[in-house]
Amino acid sequence: MAELDFNQIYNEDCMEGMKRLPECSVDLVITDPPFGIEFKARRTNYNRTQSRVITGYNEIDAEDYAEFTLRWMGKAHRVLKDSGSMFVFSGWNNLKDVLSAIDHCGFHTVNHIIWKYQFGVACRRRFVTSHYHCLFVCKNDKKRRFFNSARFDKNAHDKNGGSLRYQDLEDVWHIKREYWHGDQKTPTKLPRELIEKILLYSTEEGDVVLDPFLGSGQVAVVSKMLNRRCVGFEIVKEYFDFAKERLDKDLYRLKDDSPKEFAEDLPLFGDAK
Repeated sequence: MAELDFNQIYNEDCMEGMKRLPECSVDLVITDPPFGIEFKARRTNYNRTQSRVITGYNEIDAEDYAEFTLRWMGKAHRVLKDSGSMFVFSGWNNLKDVLSAIDHCGFHTVNHIIWKYQFGVACRRRFVTSHYHCLFVCKNDKKRRFFNSARFDKNAHDKNGGSLRYQDLEDVWHIKREYWHGDQKTPTKLPRELIEKILLYSTEEGDVVLDPFLGSGQVAVVSKMLNRRCVGFEIVKEYFDFAKERLDKDLYRLKDDSPKEFAEDLPLFGDAK
């Protein structure tokens, strides 16, 4: 069975793809798996312009979610280094299955991070859900790496004298969603700031990052911007093509019109730091 290139993404099921990764070869896993909530990834979600949204979201049935999570997480455990870490994003609906799989597969939980974004979906009979769960886990808590001064040193303070490093290391992260007005997009994506923060605290340049569920390719693109190697899988051909175009052309955002242009408000590859 041929091993995979650590600077490449693949249009295939991660359950098969991860079999071809060597054991203990990955430094970091970052992934946002399918929701398992009968998510309807319509082009009109959040008042988007339909022509700019790529369809094809591959959902998992709720009754299959526990087994599905155990399967992919077990394969991730095999390929992760003892010094590595994994960050798994989850809504509250299937959080119990994610937590159960973490324990069953032999991961150690380091933090349960809350990502608080700027708004949620309005509801009539319950409180608005405006956060996402992020499970920070590892295989060996004594060997895992963590670079706690990667973003702020101990002498960095805000205008009120508060420690910026302490604030940045708190387990509630206030990070806004990104809105790509006028650009091509998939129905869901993690914001660049979120991925950058994880990469800087958990990896060094040249490290290998895995995303089993690439979607739009955010993890791969931001990893490349920060000089990390990334391997990943995406089963939806339309999403894979979108992610590969971003990587091949070193573009963060793809304009809806032709020719493709880089968005002026975002840095070019190599200028991200």
